[in-house]
Amino acid sequence: MKKTVLVSGGAGFIGSHVTVELARAGYDVLIADNFSNCDETNYKGVCAILGRELPMIPMDFCHKSAVEDLFDRHHIDAVIHFAAFKAVGESVAEPLKYYRNNLTSFINILEAARSQGGCNVLFSSSATVYGQTDKLPVTEDTPRQPAESPYGNTKTMCEDILRDSVKAYPGVRGIALRYFNPIGAHPSALIGELPRGVPNNLVPFITQTAIGKRECLSVFGNDYPTPDGTCLRDFIDIVDLAKAHVCAVARMLDGRMKQDYEIFNVGTGRPLSVLELITAFEKVNGVKLNWKYAPRRPGDVVAIWADPTRAEQELGWKAERSVEQTLATAWAWEKHLASLSF
Repeated sequence: MKKTVLVSGGAGFIGSHVTVELARAGYDVLIADNFSNCDETNYKGVCAILGRELPMIPMDFCHKSAVEDLFDRHHIDAVIHFAAFKAVGESVAEPLKYYRNNLTSFINILEAARSQGGCNVLFSSSATVYGQTDKLPVTEDTPRQPAESPYGNTKTMCEDILRDSVKAYPGVRGIALRYFNPIGAHPSALIGELPRGVPNNLVPFITQTAIGKRECLSVFGNDYPTPDGTCLRDFIDIVDLAKAHVCAVARMLDGRMKQDYEIFNVGTGRPLSVLELITAFEKVNGVKLNWKYAPRRPGDVVAIWADPTRAEQELGWKAERSVEQTLATAWAWEKHLASLSF
């Protein structure tokens, strides 16, 4: 019998790619989203890639009764939780908005899972929980640092909520995947990152500058203690990232977890500077970017990248796509979006 996976926030950037990989792996997928961070573009793209429509449930996970009703109406074997506000700057200006939404939605899912006798819960965490660490690369045992923003703090808090819930409630199992920097788009160019307003992430700003939506790309800081003075990051292809979720779900559903709560880094283990990423984009796509250095941005970590050994050994997952392939898909996606606007 097919297993059913609920994907909260499944119409967003990461959720849509995970949905495609889950469906291709043979799972029944329920997508639920309130479209507060996205429109239907990626959902329609998912259906086009798969050649069929997937169930889409418009809902807000902060509404406890709606979450309970969803779990009552469907037998859900696993939940992947993406539904959250995610803009770092906005979270600093509006902390209560972020704490209310990001914590309440996750608590409601866990309470519904508990009321049904248990469930497998996969939480979308982040490398932001490590902060600026002295020892690189970071492993899952690297101590977490105080968050630089309320958004980052909700990631830390939700990890703890999941850990404590797993301890307390029989039948509830959890995995937290700590992502590094997801970039790129699906090779079909039918789904990708779709920021509202000014992008918060580097690659959408690169592609929007390349296509003329943005006049100039700012590189924040050129005096960091790194080889070229710009920040170092672990950029992970979005499809590689999505496949890690499929491996984690399979681990939970197949009873292969060694503990009822587990943590995995999802990264390449290869650091790349902001300047190296810009240069790679220009080279692979034959596009010259208008960019300039700007002052350092408060809260930016100098350097961080993953040690992905545990994910490779325990999940059987490894990043496969090159940064050149990834940047080519990002540019193809941007051009696809431009074609839709005409």
